Order: sequence, then C-alpha cells, then structure tokens
Amino acid sequence: MRSARHKTFLLLGLGAGIGYLIAARPDRPAPTPMQAAPHRTRRSWPVAAALACALVLGAGFAGWQAMQSAREDGIARSLTGGDPGPAASLVTRYGCGGCHTIPGLQGADGQVAPPLAGLRKRVYIGGVMRNTPENLIAWIVDPRSISPHSAMPVTGISRREARDVATYLYAH
Repeated sequence: MRSARHKTFLLLGLGAGIGYLIAARPDRPAPTPMQAAPHRTRRSWPVAAALACALVLGAGFAGWQAMQSAREDGIARSLTGGDPGPAASLVTRYGCGGCHTIPGLQGADGQVAPPLAGLRKRVYIGGVMRNTPENLIAWIVDPRSISPHSAMPVTGISRREARDVATYLYAH
C-alpha cells in the first residue's frame, strides 16, 4: 500500500514539473505587440500552470484520503466484525453525540465526555480497561458493569448495534 502512495505522489510531482516546464519554456520567443492580445501577457502561463498543478495535486490528495478512509474501514471491520454504515443512526438514536464529539457525524458534538476521534489508537477505554474490540463493545453496552461510578449511562443498545458503533469509532 505504501508503494502505491509513493507512486501517486511521484506522478503528481512529475506532472507539476512538466506543467511548469511547459509554461515557462525559454525557447519560445516573446510575442510581439501585434501578436499578443492586450489582456494576455506571458506571465499568465505560469499562473495557469500553477493552477493546473494545484488542481491535480488536490485531486490526488482527495484520492489518497479516500484510499486511507477505505483502509481504515477495512481494518475496523476486521477487528470488530461490524458494519460502520448504521452507526450514524445508532449514535443519534442512543444519544451518544449529546455527550461525545464523534468525527464525521453531524450533531455529535457533545462536550460532556471525551471526544472519540482516534479511539483505535488509545490504550484504555473509560480509563479502566484495555482497548480491545470486545472490551469496547462491552463498554458501549453496559459501562457501569465495568466501572460502577462511570458517568456513562446504560442506553439499552444491543450487542450487535454496539459492534457496528465500535466499528465506526475504530475507523475514525
């Protein structure tokens, strides 16, 4: 996967360099006043080349982000066995976003509990247990069975639904 990313950036850089060379060719004579349109100068070529390069780089970056997102989804699915698709509606139904800020979910911007971005990289869940897929699912279903003084409520979410939410959280 890493070599594909490097090839993409190499091709983008090569394209940017070629665009610059085409735009700033020294072998091209400057146009005479009669040949050039009054509104167009020789300096517009480098600007156009830079704009074209920026568009190509932007498209390449968007493609790279999509590839990373798909990779993260695949890792999360294999870890938990869940589906991140229903997570948005589950988070809304069970009110998770009222307390937590959850990346990528509109309205999930609570400030009561910790933000859940990058959860897969954390060592502990709720500060009390190792971060594993099964522990996360158990925590989502019944946090007070693990930590009786936790402020996180028991929401009534099923184990299957918690698995899907855990998959989403591990992917984001």
